Amino acid sequence: MQKRLPEYLKRPIIDTEKTRTVRKILKHNQLNTVCENARCPNKNECYTKNTATFLIMGNVCTRNCRYCNITCQKPLPLDGSEPEHIALAVKELGLKYSVITSVTRDDLPDGGAKHFAECIYAIRKLCPDVKTEILTPDFKGNKEALNTIIKSHPDVFNHNIETVKRLFRTARPQGSYECSLDVLKYIKSKGNITTKSGLMIGLGETFEEIEQTLSDLKNCGCDIVTVGQYIQPSKQHLCVEKYYTPDEYKTIQTLARKIGIKHYQIGPLVRSSYRAAELV
Repeated sequence: MQKRLPEYLKRPIIDTEKTRTVRKILKHNQLNTVCENARCPNKNECYTKNTATFLIMGNVCTRNCRYCNITCQKPLPLDGSEPEHIALAVKELGLKYSVITSVTRDDLPDGGAKHFAECIYAIRKLCPDVKTEILTPDFKGNKEALNTIIKSHPDVFNHNIETVKRLFRTARPQGSYECSLDVLKYIKSKGNITTKSGLMIGLGETFEEIEQTLSDLKNCGCDIVTVGQYIQPSKQHLCVEKYYTPDEYKTIQTLARKIGIKHYQIGPLVRSSYRAAELV
């Protein structure tokens, strides 16, 4: 039986002129956001601050991760005008910090790395003072694709580990825990780029497994870590095994400090892009 959502995880619906303006700008530029597609609980808070996490390369994914609300289907061809539209939206929203993520595109030879780079170049050209964080798939560990990302030099490279090693194949059957760690390690070793990763909890992991995952991320040179509660998007997705209490999040913060992770955001509603600019 699915557990009842605790009150501290509920967010009110906010509809203001500012949130409507953000939606209007996104719609005008024909852009997707992970805020809408992944049903993020923080989207209205972010919209009130004129921020959003852009979702590039379409809104359907080639992988079927069992925690994610994004549809798994055959994707459409890439939109060559998307990088320009992203840059225009960044300018219209008056952003100082932009966050770009994507669906996984295993159908593309480079997994979409060149498209990520083109978005970074477009933002840099139109808004040279804006910093850019990208949240990418694993590109199947393709070093050539990762080199394309490194060459574009995002200010922050984020790739989420998502869950502990024991549960990885259950949650991400088409991914690999080791591959995700190797991607983070490679980016850090080859470029002077801040690296970041996120972990969702509540799938049945133990505190010992959380600690081990945080240690693995630290050993990869990961600079920033986020940890937040998994919330089931629908009855077809993995069930929540545990809702962590605010006090338990404080325990995890203590674990992160003990391991030596200096920069982290750990709390019930934390998501990998939540308050990204403030964290950096």
